[in-house]
Amino acid sequence: MTHLKAGDKAPEFKGINQDEKELSLSDFKGKKLILYFYPKDNTPGCTAESCNLNENYDALTQAGFEVLGVSPDKIASHNKFIAKHNLSFNLIADTEKEILEAYGAWGMKKLYGREYMGVLRTTFVISEDGIIEKIFPKVKTKDHTNQILSEMGLEL
Repeated sequence: MTHLKAGDKAPEFKGINQDEKELSLSDFKGKKLILYFYPKDNTPGCTAESCNLNENYDALTQAGFEVLGVSPDKIASHNKFIAKHNLSFNLIADTEKEILEAYGAWGMKKLYGREYMGVLRTTFVISEDGIIEKIFPKVKTKDHTNQILSEMGLEL
């Protein structure tokens, strides 16, 4: 569970995207950012979440949002995921889990009674000036765009 809360300054980050280009939080200054953390490319929940955001990408950008996904997958995995689902936004390969840890999206999980460290699926909406506006610790993977917009007082 993240230690951050709405109103906090979003932690600065630098990460490498699918094109091996460095992206940082400051690259999104002046734009609202939907920063979503997901466990693994090409798994059912992560695919549903990413595709839902992608299907509504034009509406999100028209509403002033940029979308950026982060997972511990490698660049090659992100490239396959983007190609397979024709994703329109960047994905960061956080293989060292630095961004995940800075945002509290890396932690203890439980599955079938087994505990292990993993990605805590979480989405942050960050304002144009780098302030966290909203945190979604319980993501509705198949309807995430509507979940975000309705909480932000917007609609498609």
